[in-house]
Amino acid sequence: MRELEVNGRILVTTLLDPGFAAPRALDTLYGMRWNIEVDFRTIKITLQMDVLRCKSQAMVEKEIAVCLLAYNLVRWAMAKAAVLTDVLPRVLSFTGAKRLLVAFADQLRRTQENQICAVIAAVLASIAALQLPHRPDRIEPRAKKRRPKNLPLLTAPRDVAREFIRGLLGTLPFVSIVNLTRSTLRAIFQ
Repeated sequence: MRELEVNGRILVTTLLDPGFAAPRALDTLYGMRWNIEVDFRTIKITLQMDVLRCKSQAMVEKEIAVCLLAYNLVRWAMAKAAVLTDVLPRVLSFTGAKRLLVAFADQLRRTQENQICAVIAAVLASIAALQLPHRPDRIEPRAKKRRPKNLPLLTAPRDVAREFIRGLLGTLPFVSIVNLTRSTLRAIFQ
């Protein structure tokens, strides 16, 4: 491992040869690495890939492929829009571009053939207007803002769990849903 200080930060790398990567080059690579982290977060959060919904390996592979296809299509539209305003695509908002494309999808399907170019130009101009503010050296904490609720996991189908609760309420006198404690809920769902 090699440690070096650049701009008041200490970088640690496995690139041991100083001739292979100068400190400034490593600092630049670190900045590019942050973009990769943001892209992974975009895929997981904006495209809702934080939880895979398929069960079989073949379907999981298809789900990932479709998600990456959607990601690349949005990035392609952003690149086309960036050319219009002579900015880098990374300056444009991915989330905003995705929302615009979803909003205009139905409009594009209903547009007559001779007007499609005008609608596409309007979409690209709208995407080009979604420029992010300049945020040099932005640092964001990797922490959740809200605490998760302390509820048990639903381990049975929802309709089975409902029937179990209804049966429990019917057999116990003066029990309301408000009086069900966490321990009772845990017993129901385990």
